[in-house]
Amino acid sequence: MKKFLFVAVGLAMLAGSACSKAPECTTETASKKAQELVAALQAAVTKDPSKAADLTAKVQAVTEKYKDATTMADACKAYDEVLAAIKG
Repeated sequence: MKKFLFVAVGLAMLAGSACSKAPECTTETASKKAQELVAALQAAVTKDPSKAADLTAKVQAVTEKYKDATTMADACKAYDEVLAAIKG
C-alpha cells in the first residue's frame, strides 16, 4: 500500500511541476485526477490485495513514460492512463 501511495505522490509531483498550457487540463483538473487516482488505488488494493504487485508495475510503467513531462496536459494524460490501468 505504501508503494502505491509513493507512486501516486510521484504523479502528483508531476502534475505540480507541469506548466499549464492546455486549457482542458488545469491544476484543479489534475488535482481532482490525483484524488481519484489515490481513491482508485486504495479501493483496488482493498478489494484484492493479491493484485498489488501487478497494479504497482502498471503505475510505475506509466510514471516512467511521463517522467520528463512538462505540461499539465501530459500530467492529465498520465493520470488518465494510470486510472485506466487500475480500473482495467
